Amino acid sequence: MSLCSLILLSAIIKPRPMPFLMSVQAWSFNPYSAFESVERAAEAGSKNIEFFPGQKLKPGSGSGMGPGLSAGEVTELRAQLDKFGVTPVAFGVVSIDSDYNKAKPLFEWAKMMGIKVLNTESTDSIDTIEKLVKEFDIKVGFHNHPRQPKNPNYKMWDPNFVYSVVKNRDVRIGSCADIGHWVRSELKPIDALNALHGRVVSSHLKDLNKFGEGAQDVPYGTGVSDIPAVLSYYDKIGLKGSVSVEYEYRYEANVNFVAQCIGFVRGYYGK
Repeated sequence: MSLCSLILLSAIIKPRPMPFLMSVQAWSFNPYSAFESVERAAEAGSKNIEFFPGQKLKPGSGSGMGPGLSAGEVTELRAQLDKFGVTPVAFGVVSIDSDYNKAKPLFEWAKMMGIKVLNTESTDSIDTIEKLVKEFDIKVGFHNHPRQPKNPNYKMWDPNFVYSVVKNRDVRIGSCADIGHWVRSELKPIDALNALHGRVVSSHLKDLNKFGEGAQDVPYGTGVSDIPAVLSYYDKIGLKGSVSVEYEYRYEANVNFVAQCIGFVRGYYGK
């Protein structure tokens, strides 16, 4: 279904609630600082943002996003968020140490910032993660990058492996379903989601122009990801975490594309 069709439908169908927190992954604007990403997210029509670790705080700053920010820098960041009406809802993809005392500051910082979801690939830290999830009531999503043919030890691309990691853990632990990276791994997103048996707590939502290596991001509804089917799945499982638009193409001039993606999702929900 095209973006235009969804906009037309939104005028005649009754709006329904969006189960998840619609967001923008700041990686979509990765040449820019966190301050600039907040402004760009707002320009695209998003009220939420997912920051990524190490992103420069603001132009000219030597500080990167994460628990290493000083109290003064956090105050500046909050002021920027308030200025543009944007809320941080997720953070990732971030490494989480297996040592409880080394991992705890990340969760403390996330709680202080109001972040609801941490996204990671640190499967070896699952025991520590589960302990901290229970302590701080913060969700953790295990993220997938594309299949690495030259590195058979990389298993995160496989939703069956991710499910094996999370299935017997606290329900606040699940997949951070990166739809585009599944497409790059030549997996149909809906098949990958079904393999997770509902254990999804967050998502990086992408539509790509083709399956396999070399695929590039396109506005939702114009590629092969079948975004309506993905959204229908999230409705079915009642996904309460974050779903972030992540547009990994034309980073320096993609605000309009990100806005189209947000508009597609809003149209799907009749908003």
